[in-house]
Amino acid sequence: MSQTTITIENESFLINDKLTYSEINTSKPEAHGLLMNARFIQGIFDDKADPARFARWGHTEWNPETNTKALIDALPEWYDYGLRAFTVGFQGGGPCFTVGNDTIHNNPFGEDGTELDPAYAKRMDTLIRAADEQGLAVIVSYFYGSQAKRLKDGRAVRNAVIGASKFLKEGGYTNVLIEVANEMNIGSFKEHAIIREPEGMASLIDLAREASGGMAVGCSGGGGYRNREVAEASDYILIHGNGQSRQKYYEMVQEVKSWDQNKPIVCNEDSQALGNMGVAFKTQTSWGYYNNMTKQEPPATWGVTKGEDTFFAHRMAEGIGIEVPEISKEDQYHLQGLEPNWSYQGERWIRLASLYPETISYVDFYRNGELYYTSYDESFPINFNSNWRYGGVEIGNDDHEWKAVIHLGNGEVLERTAE
Repeated sequence: MSQTTITIENESFLINDKLTYSEINTSKPEAHGLLMNARFIQGIFDDKADPARFARWGHTEWNPETNTKALIDALPEWYDYGLRAFTVGFQGGGPCFTVGNDTIHNNPFGEDGTELDPAYAKRMDTLIRAADEQGLAVIVSYFYGSQAKRLKDGRAVRNAVIGASKFLKEGGYTNVLIEVANEMNIGSFKEHAIIREPEGMASLIDLAREASGGMAVGCSGGGGYRNREVAEASDYILIHGNGQSRQKYYEMVQEVKSWDQNKPIVCNEDSQALGNMGVAFKTQTSWGYYNNMTKQEPPATWGVTKGEDTFFAHRMAEGIGIEVPEISKEDQYHLQGLEPNWSYQGERWIRLASLYPETISYVDFYRNGELYYTSYDESFPINFNSNWRYGGVEIGNDDHEWKAVIHLGNGEVLERTAE
């Protein structure tokens, strides 16, 4: 029997008929009804093309069931910090930094969309039921751009929507929300107008709702994308914050609110840029953490890791009103990316994580005592491309000494080195 039922009432989420977080004595009333979440898109990931290449990050083998089990084991810790939902994809998501998305085969629907690989279905069922026991909702995402191309045509897309939705209906789950596609408007979906164009997506949303027996359905676009036709068709409005400054993120939220849809607004993918989460709390909208290194490069490290994950967890708890141990000022800054095993083909992805990144003016990175790079914007990485993406650093034999010199807005200067 299900233990967790998620429902929507106007702009708010309820779990077991109570506004989310209202059961926590110390919670802030303005947080009630929100659905703070994280992108755990690779929760049932596998690669039919070359799975052995994912025996890395210190792992001696790749096992998709072990990857799913590790996520399940991490859920209680995330719940305690206030996480109430996570996104997982039938077609996963792409590693951003290492293995090329187009070389991965992670499509459980078959070419004509009429299949649902039993191993994928079993992992999804196990994960949803574990989340149900923990009190968490699961946003089940159907399509990912580089994998959707494996579906031969629009009919195959519709078949896959029907099949995935019937699977969810037959599972009897009460803790599931549906995301038809991850970032419907991006170039990877160019072969499927039914996904990429708003009128096509609106029809798929209707199809998913009907075939699932009435589950709440939405669809996200790329960072900053919003479309009124898709919002009107949705039961909850999904947005992404990738590449958005705090001001741009605020403007996006305000525009969507101006449509007067009387539906929850949920960001289910942004970045490690915690400043945007601050905007979400101020606008009383839900926000989704996205760590594309530790949480999207299989095999993922699903727990609350030191640095970025810990800072997100504490900021989330703080915004909700959950009492957690205070982090000392000394521990509020962490030089990330130099941990053992987190290198790949001679590169590392180095950044400065912070509990309050809004207080940072800029960060100077030094290698072997010489200035290597200066980063001015969240998430304060070397080789900045966007708040969610940055380039690798060639490390050679990996014996360099790295130091981050942090210049705060108040004039204070701090230093951090790799531990």
